[in-house]
Amino acid sequence: MSNEQLLDELYDVLYGDPVMNFEVMNAINKQTINMETLTITPPEGQKIVIDEENGAISFKPKPKSPVERIKTIKDILDDNKQTQEALDNFFKHVPAHLKDQYIAELLCKSLNEEWEANWSDEDQPKYYPWFYMDPSGFRFDDCDYWGTFSYVGSRLCFKSKELAEYAGKQFTDLYRKFMIIN
Repeated sequence: MSNEQLLDELYDVLYGDPVMNFEVMNAINKQTINMETLTITPPEGQKIVIDEENGAISFKPKPKSPVERIKTIKDILDDNKQTQEALDNFFKHVPAHLKDQYIAELLCKSLNEEWEANWSDEDQPKYYPWFYMDPSGFRFDDCDYWGTFSYVGSRLCFKSKELAEYAGKQFTDLYRKFMIIN
């Protein structure tokens, strides 16, 4: 069997009928394909995963963006491997606004993913949601950014204006709970 035939068969197995053709896979396993590059286009919404030990190729869903993943307090806790029960237990003897501020810090961590503010870089913008309080209530107003100096806590900033706006709009009640102490 030529390399081209093996690749055609492999393509059929990967993209064709979900019931794998084990005879074809057996034949492919017994062959050595001599090539430097193999191009496989994964199905939409999937990424290619190669097992380094045995060279197995599989597809897994692409990770969702933080805005797609984080929509509720439960999502924030899940993303940070925390449970509501453990959090409630940890904060049971302190004012409620401290627990809410902690959840807001976890929200920032989740939305920012691996990004951490560089406080030595005054040119790096750091964004935060801005709220407005009047007799009709507490609401998201806008977002802003700052350089090295800060008007807000460093754990509460975002890497982009879009994330700050999303957090301010989606989690207004969370911010209200720790910013307005009753």
